[in-house]
Amino acid sequence: MKISKEGIVSNSDMIKNYKSCREKAESTGRLFIFKNNQLDAVLFSLSEFEKLTPILEYFEKLSDEDRVTAMNLLKSVTLPHKIKSFDFHE
Repeated sequence: MKISKEGIVSNSDMIKNYKSCREKAESTGRLFIFKNNQLDAVLFSLSEFEKLTPILEYFEKLSDEDRVTAMNLLKSVTLPHKIKSFDFHE
């Protein structure tokens, strides 16, 4: 997963500067919120969330077995990185 440095904030910065963090999420599409140097949450802009909603709704309707099958198919096509490995870029 590639995370732009502009799209990272600390949990305390999010609490103190919520408005500017929301604006940053709008410009970057999503904002990664870190707590104690670990990813804690992700704030999506509304437009980014609207893009993902159909996919999320589709996955919610699948059985557990079908979800596993779908994820395995996606892995074979996209080879996604685990969330714990970050590729920070500027």
